[in-house]
Amino acid sequence: MLGTIVNALAILAGSLLGFVLKGGIPERINDTIIKGLSLCVLIIGISGAIKTNNMLLVICSVAIGGLIGEIIDIDKGLKKLGDFIESKLSGKGGKISEGFITASLMYCVGAMAIVGSLESGLSGNHKTLFAKSIIDGISSIMFTSSLGIGVALSAVSVFIYQGIITLSASALQGLLVTSVISEISAVGSLLIVGLAFNMMGVTKIKVANLLPAVLIPIFYQIILNIIS
Repeated sequence: MLGTIVNALAILAGSLLGFVLKGGIPERINDTIIKGLSLCVLIIGISGAIKTNNMLLVICSVAIGGLIGEIIDIDKGLKKLGDFIESKLSGKGGKISEGFITASLMYCVGAMAIVGSLESGLSGNHKTLFAKSIIDGISSIMFTSSLGIGVALSAVSVFIYQGIITLSASALQGLLVTSVISEISAVGSLLIVGLAFNMMGVTKIKVANLLPAVLIPIFYQIILNIIS
């Protein structure tokens, strides 16, 4: 759990610094920064998604995951949580719900979050999560200066999400073959592409409702194991 703890603390520290700097950054500069970060997020997502070795599995994962996500309506649940927090902290940062949701998705569905947490749980290797901590810490400064203090709350999401993956890794070791990890990362990267489009205002994809898609490759491997 060391890697996850460091990651969460890095996001929290970066967010607090970004909140302090927020008042001194003009709105037009904030807007340019967030659009620039959106382009970076888009490139990160594309570079990870194209590494898939089984495009059909990625397509099926997104379709099935989207169906499950819409039935559960994860997006609505996250918005309610964000709005509840915003109502309690009204006037203390603005756009708390938007910042919380955007940052949580950005920091949780990426390849580094998934692969790094698995490495941490399976072998105690925290190098990937340490590298992610640096990236997340720096980006959280920019995100907070543009989206507000809600970004800091994503540290809790990261801690819970990556912590669960880390603690579950050993139990799922038999299923987490290289191909499965690769496809989980590809699906997660594809969701980041959707998040980038949302950040740029191009469209409004309910990325949260697609989150179950990252689990489909695991169930696919279970079926393969049963058949074989």
